[in-house]
Amino acid sequence: MQAPPYSTRVDEILTRAFIENPHPVFARLRDEAPISRVGDTGVHLVATWDLIEEVLGRESDFSANLTGMLMQDPDGQPMLFPLPTTGANQVIATADEPDHSVHRALAQPRLSTRRVAAMEEQIRGWSKAAIEPFIDAQGGDFIPIAEVIPARVVAALLGLPDGDVSRHRQWAMMGGDMLAGPVDQQTMATLTAETASMSEYLFTHLESARKKRRADPEAPMLHALARGVDEGAISSQQAVGIAVVMFGAGGESTAALIGNMMYRLATDPDVANRLRAEPSLVSRFVEEVARLDSPFTFHYRVVRNACELGGAELAPGDRLMLLWASANRDADHFEDPDALRLDRKHPKNHLSFGRGAHFCIGGPLARLEARVVCEELLAGTRELSLSAEHPAVFAQSLFVHRYDELPVVARPA
Repeated sequence: MQAPPYSTRVDEILTRAFIENPHPVFARLRDEAPISRVGDTGVHLVATWDLIEEVLGRESDFSANLTGMLMQDPDGQPMLFPLPTTGANQVIATADEPDHSVHRALAQPRLSTRRVAAMEEQIRGWSKAAIEPFIDAQGGDFIPIAEVIPARVVAALLGLPDGDVSRHRQWAMMGGDMLAGPVDQQTMATLTAETASMSEYLFTHLESARKKRRADPEAPMLHALARGVDEGAISSQQAVGIAVVMFGAGGESTAALIGNMMYRLATDPDVANRLRAEPSLVSRFVEEVARLDSPFTFHYRVVRNACELGGAELAPGDRLMLLWASANRDADHFEDPDALRLDRKHPKNHLSFGRGAHFCIGGPLARLEARVVCEELLAGTRELSLSAEHPAVFAQSLFVHRYDELPVVARPA
């Protein structure tokens, strides 16, 4: 075995150029260094479908716990920022067995196929209310729409008051900021303080749910989490942590998917017109956007034991960055991997919602939200295009591929 090779330009991943378009770097990594080390941080990039799938199947070697994240030091060099190894950080998506199954069992019934389908009418109402003024104004910045709809959905799922949607929207976008990579210490301190406010808010509503807990299957997720606390299956801290994950996974990633979808519609009029003519293809379009523009660029894994991956030696405590966005364009698994195609035989065969035991339980809900927004946009417009005066602006995040600003011109139908 050998040590993981350094990629000759691996420090590119902390630059704005990479954030805006990581795919040339990913293509080089897949060809030259499918597993590569980021300086002396102990972090390793895993770039190919086969290696990522191998990691996901070796839970005894690789933990899902989030115990550190890649950041820039004051000199602009990569460094590892450590995170607590217990408590609210290690819940559901970042929990190992047996905790993961306990957390998932509490949350998943609230995201059943039936319950997700039952939310369509409500989501369509929110989408119409947000999109109709946007079209009447012949466009504008689309990102407030992309963010507020998932924030409303997450709040409804948890059982939080819709009147607090502005706070929910802010919190939903915060997780990716913390894991962004290029973030300074002052920003991190601000994000940490706001996360504490969010946790306090959620704890208050959790305690309210414990006092008025509903046992019926239609009860919001906070009531299910309250039951888990009352029965001793999880702690209050873990319950709040699961709710926080729902905001990030259900809010920010879905907002990213919806924003990325709008970008595709505004830059590819042929696809937009075909979808107007054949609305049944919208679901396939959503899957292709999720594959090509993966909302989450990566997730971490922690090396448990000294082991080998792809011919490289790994030490306990090393971290892996599983590059979903890279694997989703791996030519060994996709024909025309960089092309948006609506005729793929298995359109859902991508890694944007994870895979295996940690497959995203909110995936069907995110797909529903994106489909409904797309349908409402296309039904109300005859043309969508990017603003010529105001360029789109990417969020400065290594973790989530999304826009902070996306000015669009909308021609009403």
